[in-house]
Amino acid sequence: GPKATFSHLATMQQFGLSAELVPLKSIPAVFEEVEKGKALYGVVPVENSTEGVISHTLDMFMESGLKITAEILLEVHHDLLSRTGRMEDIKKVYSHPQPLAQCRQWLDENLPGVPLVDVASTATAAQIVSDDYAAAAIASELAGSLYDLKTVRSRIEDQVNNFTRFLVVARTGIERSGNDKTSVMFSVKDEPGILCRMLEPFARRGINLSKIESRPYKKKAWEYIFFLDLFGHTSDPDVAVALDELKECCQFLKILGSYPRSM
Repeated sequence: GPKATFSHLATMQQFGLSAELVPLKSIPAVFEEVEKGKALYGVVPVENSTEGVISHTLDMFMESGLKITAEILLEVHHDLLSRTGRMEDIKKVYSHPQPLAQCRQWLDENLPGVPLVDVASTATAAQIVSDDYAAAAIASELAGSLYDLKTVRSRIEDQVNNFTRFLVVARTGIERSGNDKTSVMFSVKDEPGILCRMLEPFARRGINLSKIESRPYKKKAWEYIFFLDLFGHTSDPDVAVALDELKECCQFLKILGSYPRSM
């Protein structure tokens, strides 16, 4: 997304102001830019603490050979922005689908019946509203400053602790930091008790699993791909052995990367 999106804010948090930041229109475009060597790193959202996983990002890992090299946790606050700053002027609200979902309860209570319009990014929403006095955007405070909008209400997200987790992807992995997380994806054989068996190698070694997510396998109906995050690095002996044992239960297993933990 363009400047003032939350992906832009996360990228600045990770790389600072001296890096050259290139905005792209979609998550697949970010992967493609890095795969072709046009960018050293890509930053993509993977999950939100309120609305859950970003499915487009997980799907990209099924085809891509890129490695995860870092994770970024960004506390996300949504502001309602307009040209006039008056609630009574708002006849339509623009934003990306994720912020609209994260503010659903507030919108229902404060702007009942007002149409909600999905757009490509929060910054795009702010740009549209900069030319429409009867509309509002849900976006960041930075977007309001960039497009000369007034704050109608600040921090309208439904959950106080609203975080989005981003992943940094690159063509090669990184060395062990000593406080790492590893992400893998795999599909398991269709056998009784297989889901229990796939967790046993980690339980026996006291390896903490921080996330398990499943996605439909698009090339075969009613089969699923599992995404798993665990604490540790693939170079740790216990992690390496546990992954070898897991592989025996799998039709395939792919290590997406080991990287420093941000939480």
